[in-house]
Amino acid sequence: MAKARKRVDKVTYEAELFRLQAELVKVQEWVRATGARVVVVFEGRDAAGKGGAIKRITQYLNPRVARIAALPTPSEQQKGQWYFQRYVEHLPSRGEIVLFDRSWYNRAGVERVLGFCTPEEHARFLHQCPIFERLLVEDGILLRKYWFSVSDEEQQRRFLGRIDDPMRRWKLSTTDLQSITHWEDYSRAKDDMMVHTDIPEAPWYVVEGDVKREARLNMMAHLLSTIPYTEIEQPDIVVPERPASTGYRRPPRELTTYVPDHVASLLGD
Repeated sequence: MAKARKRVDKVTYEAELFRLQAELVKVQEWVRATGARVVVVFEGRDAAGKGGAIKRITQYLNPRVARIAALPTPSEQQKGQWYFQRYVEHLPSRGEIVLFDRSWYNRAGVERVLGFCTPEEHARFLHQCPIFERLLVEDGILLRKYWFSVSDEEQQRRFLGRIDDPMRRWKLSTTDLQSITHWEDYSRAKDDMMVHTDIPEAPWYVVEGDVKREARLNMMAHLLSTIPYTEIEQPDIVVPERPASTGYRRPPRELTTYVPDHVASLLGD
């Protein structure tokens, strides 16, 4: 039996995470300077670590350049549209990065498994999706698709952790919990999805997600390796000298309502 590889320690993780985040800032500046359009799709089982990875990717990025698309349940009007239509509205314009926290692949997973779409709609999706993605790539969009994989034991552990944590309990929904009772159904749906949509123009990349820290580093490093960015030279910034006073006087403090000094109560002052 092969010896288990030790896990990355916290110091190594944080150092490498910061290095990768610094490279992502360079990608952002390259995207802004060249007018590139980048789409990153995050898919996978519930509690597989998609949200955590997105949070670390965007931590130091400009939200005007890199934005997250996490679409809610479609409205009645949207249900009457072409399926991909509401996602098209969120695609990037020139000089933008869009991270899809779940995407059009909802139809291949939760909608199919829980019966939110008909077999005909699901079959149509599997036919149209590769065409749709080829159109995106042909138009110059850099499309990257990541599937976060997690074992059933680890998913169960994370669900139980969320139940006991009032700060994360909101992450659990009825749909999430149904992923436990429909584990094999989701597995079959994912396999079917991969067969039809793992295309050369837009391949799927699977991220082993049982160890969150390693999943984030692996995914971020891979994403960087697939984008042909170069470092953009930034202009020098000079902070101007503050001009001499012209006699301005600040109004008396008592005329303004200030936020109470909560910190003072913590320090016992």
